Amino acid sequence: MAGRIYTPEFRADAVALWRASAGQRAMKDVAADLGITRETLRVWVRAAEGGGQASAGWFGAVGIRRCGERPAAEGGEGVAAGAGDPASGGPVFCQGDEVTSRRWDFISAHAGEFGVQRLCRVLRVSRSGYYRWLAGADARSARQAADDALVAKIREIHTESGEAYGVLRVHADLQGFGHHVNRKRVARLMRAHGIVGRHLRRKKKTTVPDTVAPPAPDLLQRDFTASRLDERWCGDLTYIQVGGRWLFLACVIDICSRRVLGWSMAPHMRAELVIDALRMAVSARGRDVAGVVFHSDRGSQYTSAAFAQVCDGYGVRRSMGRVGSSYDNALAESLWQSLIREAMYKTTFPTMSQARLGIFRWLTYYNARRRHSALAYLSPMEFEQQHHTTAKLSLAA
Repeated sequence: MAGRIYTPEFRADAVALWRASAGQRAMKDVAADLGITRETLRVWVRAAEGGGQASAGWFGAVGIRRCGERPAAEGGEGVAAGAGDPASGGPVFCQGDEVTSRRWDFISAHAGEFGVQRLCRVLRVSRSGYYRWLAGADARSARQAADDALVAKIREIHTESGEAYGVLRVHADLQGFGHHVNRKRVARLMRAHGIVGRHLRRKKKTTVPDTVAPPAPDLLQRDFTASRLDERWCGDLTYIQVGGRWLFLACVIDICSRRVLGWSMAPHMRAELVIDALRMAVSARGRDVAGVVFHSDRGSQYTSAAFAQVCDGYGVRRSMGRVGSSYDNALAESLWQSLIREAMYKTTFPTMSQARLGIFRWLTYYNARRRHSALAYLSPMEFEQQHHTTAKLSLAA
């Protein structure tokens, strides 16, 4: 049986999960949740940091490591690499602050201690660019003051409307008061300061049936049980709102163990999203999955010729429920409800990277530690281990 092949998406998310632990969990515990060895995770972390050296974004307590100093968190098991780093977006520049103006701010704040030339060399920016930025400080201050005054007026209008006005009505009120301002500027400032109008939440439709593609038969008939692993899988597609955008998530679940074998996240819901999730699931099972039944809805991603070709290549038998019936894919719908209830309750993700990390963390927790009543209150991975043990004992007998 071929060994498991991990996708670049999975490796990157695994490294992000380890870094996010910030030394609160040992590397072997994080690796166990991911279903990999500690050494595998260590290799991925070292590769992400450039061969095991400290990342270029780590500069010590004030942003630059002084000669001869070593970070306290470097090299220790149970302490995340970069655990002592300042938070991304904070007053100290670190890896992840890709916006150039953040670098100029950092150089300006520490030029007296380290010198402009040295800072520009370390941060890989030009001195001429820094001095041009410095020359425009007065203009930027004036723009910031104007933005602050406009935000105060926007808040006033928004409050007077009972927090019901959105961008269009706030902009109309500003125009009525003689403030000739671009609507896009109003939208940008409201978005930046979290000022939103009251509106009905629009439901994003993810199941768009392809009326031309021939559907597969329903091989499950709402019977979401399986007597052994890799007998029946199911999958579905959902979405998470991130700011003003959508992050789409596709998953593949083993119906016997309830384990999420594969998943993929992307800001689109093209066929490659569900294909990547299926490929991850196949890899998790050692690439020997011939005869597995994969059940889904009749969305265009699952009825596409590309997805059918991948299934045929692995020997996976496709099964599909009826259009518009959530009960025909109830197990996948249950997973989405758990995700929303447990990982997203009163939680908003301002960036795609934060959303990916939050979802990835929950999925690894779901597989490794979340107890299921349908599995006699074992986690999916515990159930699978017990299942393998029982199978070996049966063969020995």
